[in-house]
Amino acid sequence: MRKTLTEGMFEAILESIDEGIHVVDNQGVTIYYNEIAAKHDGLLVEDVLGKHYLEAFPSLSKETSTLSHVLMTRKAIFNKDQTYRNVKGKLISTINTTLPIVVKGHLEGAVEIARDISRIKTLSDKVMELQSKMNKKTAKEFDDGTSYTFDHIRTNDPVFMQVKERAMKASALNSPILVYGETGTGKELIVQSIHNASKRPGPFIAQNCAALPASILESILFGTAKGSFTGAEEREGLFELANGGTLFLDEINSMPIDVQAKLLRVLEDGVIRRVGAGKTRKVDVRIIAAINEEPELALEDKRLRVDLFYRLNVIYLRIPPLRERRGDIPDLIAHFIEKYNKKFQKHIVTIDEKAEFRLLHRNWQGNVRELEHVIQSAMNFAEGDMLVETDFPMLLSEPMQEIVQSLPEILLKTEGDLIQQAMKNCLGNVKKAAEQLGIPRQTLQYKLSKHQSQSAE
Repeated sequence: MRKTLTEGMFEAILESIDEGIHVVDNQGVTIYYNEIAAKHDGLLVEDVLGKHYLEAFPSLSKETSTLSHVLMTRKAIFNKDQTYRNVKGKLISTINTTLPIVVKGHLEGAVEIARDISRIKTLSDKVMELQSKMNKKTAKEFDDGTSYTFDHIRTNDPVFMQVKERAMKASALNSPILVYGETGTGKELIVQSIHNASKRPGPFIAQNCAALPASILESILFGTAKGSFTGAEEREGLFELANGGTLFLDEINSMPIDVQAKLLRVLEDGVIRRVGAGKTRKVDVRIIAAINEEPELALEDKRLRVDLFYRLNVIYLRIPPLRERRGDIPDLIAHFIEKYNKKFQKHIVTIDEKAEFRLLHRNWQGNVRELEHVIQSAMNFAEGDMLVETDFPMLLSEPMQEIVQSLPEILLKTEGDLIQQAMKNCLGNVKKAAEQLGIPRQTLQYKLSKHQSQSAE
C-alpha cells in the first residue's frame, strides 16, 4: 500500500533542514516560517506567522525584497544576496533562492530558502580592514615568515631551476602571470618572490577565490559604495589597496564566472568600479593568478573563461610536483630539520638511511607542504640527534612504492608524441592537425603552447 506524507511529516522535514524557509501566500501573508529562519532574523516564529512579510520586516521594501519581486513577476530568483537589519539591529546577510508557488496555473504564493552568510561577510570585512592597514606599509614591509624571495626556493632540479629562472625574468615585467601547480607545490612562494624582485612600489596582496559567494568576492575585489546595499560602507577593494603593487588571485578556477567577466574588464582597461558606485577608478595593479589543476580541464568544464585564460596566460609557469623532482627531497629534509630545530629547541643532526629511503619513495600527493608536515610531526617526538623510521609511524604502515612514471606523466608524454606526429602529418597546419586529433583548434593551440613551454624548461 502506497503511503503519502502527512502534514506533520512534511512540517518535520522542513524543520530539519538547516536553512531558513519562509513561505507566504499570494497576498504576502506568512503561512510558514521555520526555526532556522527565526534564528537568522532574531525573531520568534509566532512574531512572523500570520503577518505580512513587510510588516514583520520593516527594513525591507517592495523594491528590495526578493519575495516581493517573485510575487510580482512569477519568476524564480536563484542565489541572490540580501542584507538587512533584524529587529534587534543586527546586520544579517543571506543568499536566497526564492520560488513562486504555482498550482494549476494560479499563483498561490512564494517560498524563500535562505542561507545565512553573515559570518562569512563579517570575516571578509575584517580582512578588508586588515588589508587597508597593510596598505600603509611599503611593498617590502612584511611580517617575518610571510615574505619570500627567490633565495627561499630550494631546488637542484633542472626543470624547476628553469621555472625559477623564467620567474626571475618575469619579475622585471608587468604582464599578467598564470601559475599552475598542485596543492602544496609552493605557488605563493614563487608569486611573492616575483613581487619582491620587481620594482613595483605598492604592496603584495593575496586573495583565495574559493568558497566565496560572488557578491562577497566582488565587494572584496572592487570595494563598495556607501548605501549600495543595506549596511554598506564606502570601502576600497583589493584592487585599490594593491595599487602600484601585485594582486595574487589563488584558485582562479573557483572564481564565479560573472566575477571572472568583471576581472577580465579590469585586465583590459585597468579601470574598476566599486559595487553600487557610478564612477570608475584607474588602478595600476599587476595580476598574478594561480590554478591548482590543469588549465585545460578548467576550460573544458567551463569553470574558467577562455578569454580570461588567454588574457592571464601571457606568462605561464608550471611548478613541477615533488614526485617529479625527488632529487630535491634530501635538501628539503635538511632544511625542515633546521627549521624545526630552532622552533622546538632540538638538536637533530640528520636522518637515518632507512627513514630517508621511505621518504624518497613516497608519492607525496600533498607535495612540499606534506613533506614539511611529516618532518614536523617526526621532530615533535624524536629523541637523540637523528630521525629514525620509528619517528614516522604513518610511513611504516604504508607499502613501499617503486619509483615509476606517474599516470599523468605517461599521459603527458603520449599526448606530446601524438600532437607532434599530427603536426608532422599536416605539415604544421594547426587546423588540419586538430581535425585529425578530433579536438577543437583552440585546445590544440593551448596544448602546443604547453608542450613548447615544458620543452623549453
